[in-house]
Amino acid sequence: MRQVVLDTETTGLEVREGHRLIEIGCVELIDRKPTGRQLHHYINPGRTIDEGAEAVHGITLEFLADKPDFASVKEDIVEFLQDAELIIHNAAFDVGFLDAEFKRARERRRTQDFCTITDSLALARAKYPGQKNSLDALCKRLGIDNSARTLHGALLDAEILAEVYLALTGGQASLGLDAPEERAATEERESEMRKVQRPASLRVTEPNEAELSAHEQMLKKLASESGEARHW
Repeated sequence: MRQVVLDTETTGLEVREGHRLIEIGCVELIDRKPTGRQLHHYINPGRTIDEGAEAVHGITLEFLADKPDFASVKEDIVEFLQDAELIIHNAAFDVGFLDAEFKRARERRRTQDFCTITDSLALARAKYPGQKNSLDALCKRLGIDNSARTLHGALLDAEILAEVYLALTGGQASLGLDAPEERAATEERESEMRKVQRPASLRVTEPNEAELSAHEQMLKKLASESGEARHW
């Protein structure tokens, strides 16, 4: 199973207002394990960047001045994403920008035509309803180090999201078969638990004569009321 964890940075929040992609970062997973293959491009958007967006990702027009436009890297992106399951946090946002760029670059297909798409934000909301499920909040909840994330960056965020996704969905793939030393350790722990739970000794209290007499009287009463003998 091939999965690609994807993140983007943009000139602003609204694709409908003509905002553009300026960075794309992707990390490849095969059978839920990182392969080390990555895709990363900075993209010249050919337009201004909103101040609010620049404050989030720190990418300036000056930095992007010598970077390629989207059409120049489109085939590289399509080739990397082809036939993969895309893992994206708030997928509608990133896919909306990707599809808009594909359309401008005269790519007839949309992202979903050559990929399947999984929204990790939707997975997180289903698992943690009513809680904050931003990437930072999930890192804190799942114990993932995101201290390097002082600014948003597509490749760094894709790497962090890969860890979040694997933790969110149960870790890396496993057949559920412990190694022999792990099984031995588990059996030893269970044995110790049974020792703790088992009483050291049982105290038996013998009935006295008065209690035996009362018991016999109760048996006679029950036999009389039921019409048959009791052998307790």
